[in-house]
Amino acid sequence: MTDRKIRIVIADDQRVVRDGLAMLVGLIDGIEIVGMAADGLQAVELARTERPDVVLMDLRMPNLDGVEATRTIRADLPATQILVLTTYADDDSLFPALQAGARGYLTKDATAEEIERAIRALAAGNTHLDPAVQQRLIAAVVEPRQAETAPAQLPDNLTPREAETLKLIAAGLSNAEIAATRVVSDSTVKTHINRVFRKTGVRDRAQAVRYAYEHGLT
Repeated sequence: MTDRKIRIVIADDQRVVRDGLAMLVGLIDGIEIVGMAADGLQAVELARTERPDVVLMDLRMPNLDGVEATRTIRADLPATQILVLTTYADDDSLFPALQAGARGYLTKDATAEEIERAIRALAAGNTHLDPAVQQRLIAAVVEPRQAETAPAQLPDNLTPREAETLKLIAAGLSNAEIAATRVVSDSTVKTHINRVFRKTGVRDRAQAVRYAYEHGLT
């Protein structure tokens, strides 16, 4: 198991970017590039054929954009993780990509070390977000909203704190990151998560993310 390489597909419509990423990623020990795609359609087909561990996905591509390609791959191949690697970090790019199922998000000025950490994190089943992107997500979740949902309107009798915890899970934060954001202990976060799971009937974090989006809690 330790000898198994992380299998990667690179999807970007610019050949110079694809070749540069291939050169960079190809130098990382334990990682194997199994395909290169010039658009979203090719990325989907390569993913279906090669079943990679991680797809490095650009967002702005012809034929099928990165968001829709991400949505399709995640629906067809739940074990394949998507690492968005894009020039854009605006809300109109970030949130649709995460909603489509991306669990990593870096901008193209990321260092080789950052890209390697992100690939390994996603291959291990974790999330990895650019720090600026993570701050944007946290701000979107915890800053005061003009129309804040009243406790009585929350689904399945969730308390405001449980709903906030669910929002942070949907934003891709780990238990430790949630604890730091809310300035509480890890055990308190675990208690809230257990209550959220019990009340909503979800079994894991992936189902919790889906629940949050379906009930408008993001």
